[in-house]
Amino acid sequence: MYPLRRNRRLRTSESMRSLVRETIISPNDFIVPLFVVEGTGVREEIASMPNYYRLSLDLLKKEVKELWELGLKSVLLFVKVDDKLKDNSGKEALNANGLMQRAIKTVKDAVPNMVVMTDVALDPFSIYGHDGIISEGKIINDDTNAVLAEMALSHAKAGADVVAPSDMMDGRIFEIRTLLEDEGFCDTAIMSYSAKYASAFYGPFRDALDSAPVDVKDIPKDKKTYQMDYGNRDEAIKETLMDIDEGADIVMVKPGLCYLDIVRDIKEAVNVPVAVYQVSGEYAMIKAASERGWLDHNAVMMEQVNAIKRAGATMIASYFAKDVVKLL
Repeated sequence: MYPLRRNRRLRTSESMRSLVRETIISPNDFIVPLFVVEGTGVREEIASMPNYYRLSLDLLKKEVKELWELGLKSVLLFVKVDDKLKDNSGKEALNANGLMQRAIKTVKDAVPNMVVMTDVALDPFSIYGHDGIISEGKIINDDTNAVLAEMALSHAKAGADVVAPSDMMDGRIFEIRTLLEDEGFCDTAIMSYSAKYASAFYGPFRDALDSAPVDVKDIPKDKKTYQMDYGNRDEAIKETLMDIDEGADIVMVKPGLCYLDIVRDIKEAVNVPVAVYQVSGEYAMIKAASERGWLDHNAVMMEQVNAIKRAGATMIASYFAKDVVKLL
C-alpha cells in the first residue's frame, strides 16, 4: 500500500530531527582567526567586519582564555605590521621578537593546550601587498619560498603547532617541510592553503591587515598570477595532491560557500583532514544583510557552517566561531 514509507515521520519534532541529523556542529570543528596589533589595551573594530577586532597582546591573552572556556581549541594568528617595518623581502617576518612570534608565545603562555596556527605569507610584511618578493614586476617564486620556509621555522621556534602557508607559491610546502625536518621540528604540522582562489571575497580581510596589493606602476594589481582561477575545478585536485606529496598534513579550500563543489571533490580525493576558510567577505555579507533586517543572522550563519561541514570540511576557519558555539 502507498505510502508504506513517509519520510516526514523523522521530521516531526526537533528531538526527532536531532536524533537522525547527519551533520553535527561542535566547538571542535572550528579554527578561530585572530588579528593582532602592537600596543596595550587595543581593541579596534574592523569597519568592514562588524563585531570583529584587532587585538593587542594583552587582550589577545584574555581572548584566547575566553575561547578555551567556550570549548574552542584552535586559533589562526594574523598580524598587522607597521608600515615602517614593511619591505620587499619580508625581513620583519623573520624577526624572532616580531609581533607574530610574540603573539604565538602569548597564546601558549595563556592557554598551553590551545592549538596555535600561524599565517605564513609575505603580504602583511610587503610594501606591495603581495604574497611574494617582486622583481621586475613579477612575483618571484623560488626566492619567496626560501623566505617562507625561514618564516615557518621562526614560528615553530616560537611555539606554533601548525604553520599555514597561504601564499600559493609552487613548491613552498616542500621547502618548508624540508627546513622544519632539518631543524628538528618534526612535529610541527603544515596546513596548506592548497586550493586558494583569486576571490573578490577577501576585501574586508585586507582592510583588517592593510595588506591589499598597492596600485603602483609595473606591479601586478591583483594576485591572479599565483592564486587560482575561480573557473577551474580539476586544478584544485592537482594543487592539493602536490601539496600532500610535498608534506602537507592538512589541506585547505578558500573561500568557503562558493567553493563547496571543490570541498567535496578534495574530500573524496585525499586521506588527510580538509580545512575550509569561511572568509571575511562571507562574514561581512551576513552582517550587512542582517543589520538591514533582510536576513536572520543566526539562522543564516548556522545554515552556512552546516553547509560547509556537510560538503566535507573536517575543520572550519570562521569569524563566526564564537557566535556559533554560544548558540550550540
